[in-house]
Amino acid sequence: MATSGEAPESWYLALLGFAEHFRTSSPPKIRLCVHCLQAVFQFKPPQRVEARTHLQLGSVLYHHTKNTELETPWICLLSELYCQQNLVDSAKPLLRKAIQISQQTPYWHCRLLFQLAQLHTLEKDLVSACDLLGVGAEYARVVGSEYTRALFLLSKGMLLLMERKLGEVHPLLTLCGTIVENWQGNPIQKESLRVFFLVLQVTHYLDAGQVKSVKPCLKQLQQCIQTISTLHDDEILPSNPADLFHWLPKEHMCVLVYLVTVMHSMQAGYLEKAQKYTDKALMQLEKLKMLDSSPILSTFQVILLEHIIMCRLVTGHKATALQEISQVCQLCAQSPRLFTNHASQLHTLLGLYCISVNCMDNAEAQFTAALRLTTHQELWAFIVTNLASVYIREGNRHQELYSLLERINPDHNFPVSSHCLRAAAFYIRGLLSFFQGRYNEAKRFLRETLKMSNAEDLNRLTACSLVLLGHIFYVLGNHRESSNMVVPAMQLASKIPDMSVQLWSSALLKDLNKACGNTIDAHEAAQMHQNFSQQLLQDHIAACSLPEHNLISWTDGPPPVGQFQAQNGPTTSLANLL
Repeated sequence: MATSGEAPESWYLALLGFAEHFRTSSPPKIRLCVHCLQAVFQFKPPQRVEARTHLQLGSVLYHHTKNTELETPWICLLSELYCQQNLVDSAKPLLRKAIQISQQTPYWHCRLLFQLAQLHTLEKDLVSACDLLGVGAEYARVVGSEYTRALFLLSKGMLLLMERKLGEVHPLLTLCGTIVENWQGNPIQKESLRVFFLVLQVTHYLDAGQVKSVKPCLKQLQQCIQTISTLHDDEILPSNPADLFHWLPKEHMCVLVYLVTVMHSMQAGYLEKAQKYTDKALMQLEKLKMLDSSPILSTFQVILLEHIIMCRLVTGHKATALQEISQVCQLCAQSPRLFTNHASQLHTLLGLYCISVNCMDNAEAQFTAALRLTTHQELWAFIVTNLASVYIREGNRHQELYSLLERINPDHNFPVSSHCLRAAAFYIRGLLSFFQGRYNEAKRFLRETLKMSNAEDLNRLTACSLVLLGHIFYVLGNHRESSNMVVPAMQLASKIPDMSVQLWSSALLKDLNKACGNTIDAHEAAQMHQNFSQQLLQDHIAACSLPEHNLISWTDGPPPVGQFQAQNGPTTSLANLL
């Protein structure tokens, strides 16, 4: 018998031959043809053969079924099989035909509209997808299904958020909130609608960088998922066939709530909390993936890893971050669609890793690759901000740097609505002014960052701004004001924890205490600085010694997987990490 890596053997060819013989007989013997195709599955064939057989089976049944009630489900199934075989253009006309003939069967009509909208979404044609979801919402209202109307509208809201059509999102979410609260039905269905609604609200706030404003919504979402986990799945079917839909399984919703909690903790700078929820979510995902091959689980896993990798780089665990970047590469290598959607993020993470090990040329190459691969405005602004920091550190890329800074000017026409990214743009301006010795200008930019980061509890930006202001006051000889900045910076950096800011703060505290004649405090700060330096150096050497370190030179094509060639040792120094 053939195993998953081998070509199909004689049993497969024989069954296929018999099936074709019965199909082309005069008259066709369709029942026997179907029996032969179904027999293929008894041999547990390779996945490719199994998918092809499903497609052949669906095609036979579709072309030889005359009953209109049966025709719609078969079209639905056949279009799904076409999509699995990446034959999207074959699926679309089938679905359009089925939508036309299914208006008297609410369940199938709604399902087909969802299916065609999903196809358009996968092809990035969000306008057509939104139009179909709007048609579905109106149809569901006409057939008296407020539940499925809410599902259509929430799905449309999700796509409008992706398109950044915020003017349309707000009234639509307001309408959805009213429908969800007023709908009386199955408690699990009601709570799942609330989870969908709240997830959209939370991600909308997080996209806007409003980490403090989102807290009430996030708390409601966490309470909602706790409620769902206590409810039993009722087997009572809804009386309206149009209500026979679920947004996500309960277990998937739990992982999603963990995920948005991690996103919030990462942005807010609560990195230990982010780690805790990531561990819980990844454990849950591993269990689910044993029983469920749904592609959304791999998407959740990649997004979780992307966030925890950023946490590791901040907390001084570069070697672990690098191994997790390699894990994301492997997940993306298994799914072309996943790679297409996350290639830019992957290069961005590699760019951040390169900064952390002082490989600035590689960082520039990674960020340039990431910019080439994204159309997402917030991600673009994030990459440009980090690339600007690379040019500032290199000190000799003035033309490129000013060109970038013009495009992310926080004082004038900032390209995205994100509060967090605009605050970061002020910080980058402050950093440049500091390196150029324009200290008053630097203070203005950094005070703007502080004002914005304090307003939304952006702890990392607050800590970075405080320590840089402390450095400026130290250079200007104002030791008291410097201390007023560096001490809270150190406290905040310890709470996050942010290893680089701790290293920087402890070096400043050592020099400040020395200048003020506080010998004991200076000695204590020097000891702290030595400890942080040792931890960072050891992690630096460990990361650069890993075979995966060679990923920093990958800037094009599919993700490299398999064995990486180990280097002989670190090629960078710790001296310029700050």
